[in-house]
Parts: sequence; structure tokens; C-alpha cells
Amino acid sequence: MGRNFGPCPAVSAPSPELADFLYEHELAPDGEDCRWSALTGGISSEIWRVSTSRGDLCVKRALAKLRVASDWEAPVDRNAVEWNYLDFVGRIEGVRVPRLLAHDEPRGMFAMEFLPPEDHPVWKARIFAGHVDPEFAGQVGRMIAAIHSAGARDPQVPERFATDTNFDALRIDPYLLTTARAHPDLAPIITQTARLTQQTKRALVHGDVSPKNILCGPEGPVLIDAETAWFGDPAFDLAFCLNHLAIKARILPHRDALAGSFAALTDAYLANVDWERPADVEARAASLLAALALARVDGKSPLEYLSDEDRVSLRKAARDCVAARVERLSDAFAMLIA
Repeated sequence: MGRNFGPCPAVSAPSPELADFLYEHELAPDGEDCRWSALTGGISSEIWRVSTSRGDLCVKRALAKLRVASDWEAPVDRNAVEWNYLDFVGRIEGVRVPRLLAHDEPRGMFAMEFLPPEDHPVWKARIFAGHVDPEFAGQVGRMIAAIHSAGARDPQVPERFATDTNFDALRIDPYLLTTARAHPDLAPIITQTARLTQQTKRALVHGDVSPKNILCGPEGPVLIDAETAWFGDPAFDLAFCLNHLAIKARILPHRDALAGSFAALTDAYLANVDWERPADVEARAASLLAALALARVDGKSPLEYLSDEDRVSLRKAARDCVAARVERLSDAFAMLIA
């Protein structure tokens, strides 16, 4: 969902098993000719808006090979990981996710409610349109911290989300290790950051907290697209989201508002850290932020909206930030937007 809530393109024909999934789980009357519209924007899953006589819903199935220029494959069982994550965090007070409808684990697909874009615009689109709200960013920070806090305290979470192989394939290698290989002189620092991230087991991590996966709902942020969920280092979620705000602050005209959003999200998150010392998670997040900024230029998932000039300047700023081994997020931000 998320950036996949954009206008639907021409109707495509889904595979028969997708239609069978609807009928078997009584999401549509048996044999009804439903309207299937492929939703745009995702690189890792096949996502459909389905219009039935009972209303609209969203069906998602993971792809074995991601839609990027580089050769990037990932386990399709991440579809079940996402279902489990949404099921868990949807029970946390103050956390909003789409309502789940049905899951077919053998087929690697599930259905959830469809949230109309007119009521749930994507945060990324709002930012690019010039609507930057630090208060909303603070709500995102509190939501992420609430998820981490609940996940850190549930004794079943470590086993339920022991998805190291999945997380390594989707995050550690394509973002951190690929970037380390592209910058041999910084490889020891980036590799050390990657290893520390892999070894830190403290909370339930979403793994893809970014403006494209957060909807601006009537009651606050709605979190979606959780197929990289993992029991591990909560600093990753914080750094991953802040990275997008920092990079956008480099290239968009409303830098001051984005700087305010970066600070609001950071402060709201750290004020609610109750599973470890806030300074410890901040130090890990600052290191990750520097490496992830460089990864959005030279990793397997470069940002699509950067010009060639943007890439050159961001590469230099991120390299300097990695080399500086910063421990404060505000210091990392200052270097990344310089």
C-alpha cells in the first residue's frame, strides 16, 4: 500500500490463483467478476486494488526478484512476516495500520483494507508538494517508539520475528555491504556498522519506515509495507526514516521545515525510549544514518528523484559523515545537508 495508493493504471489481468484466493476466503461472492487494478510504486511486491460488490480491498503478494536495476532477490516468505507484523502492531495503543482481512501463507499473499488516497495521502507526496508538518513528524517518532517498546517487552517477539536471513537479504547486504564494496576506503567503518546492526537484538523493527510507507490519515500516521520486519536493532528504523528527511532537506526548497521535522521526529522518539539508554540507540542510529545516506547513492536501491548533481554532492557529504563517526543525530544531519 502506501505509495501504491496512487491513481490506478489500466486494469490488468491477475493470475487465476489471486481470484481463487478471494473466493476461498469469502472476500467476494464466488465467481464474481471483480475489477483488479495493479497499484504502482512498489519494487518488491505485486499489489492490487480489488473492487468487489462488497467494497474495495488490497491484495499483496511478494515477488522473488525485486524491480530494480541490480540483481536483487529475496525470500517470498516475507509476505507472512508482514502479515505477522501488522497483526502484532495493530494491537498497540496509538499505532495505526491497515485492517487485515485474510492470509494465504502457502500462496504467499494476503488481503487488507484499501485506504482511499483522498483520505490517506502518502507522506512522501505531501512533502514533495510542500506540505511539511513537524508536528506530524513528531507523531511518527512516537509511533515508532511505541512499536519498539512493545516489541522489546513481548517474550514471543524474538522467536516470532527471527527473520535474520530476510533482513540481511533486504537491508544489510543491498544497503550497507553493497555500499561498503563501492567505497573500499570506508568499508571497515560501514562493515562495522552493519555487523553491530546484525548483532543488536532489542526490539521489533519494521525495516522500511520511510515517508513512502506512511500515510497521513485523519487520526494521524498510518504505517504500511512491513515485509522487512525483524527482531533486531531499533536504531535502524529511526535512521532509515530520518535519512529520507535529511536527503529531502538537501534538495527541496523548504529546508527549514524539513529540519524541524527531523528534530521533531528525533526528539519524540528518543523521549519515549524505555528499553535501553536513549544515548545508546542514538549513537547507533547516527552511524547508520551516515551509511544509509551513502547507500541511497551507491547501494542497490538508489533514490529515483536525485539528479546527477545531487548524487555527486550527497556522495561527498555522506562520505564525510561516515568518516567522522558521528554519535549525535543532529551532527549527522548538519553534515548531510552541508
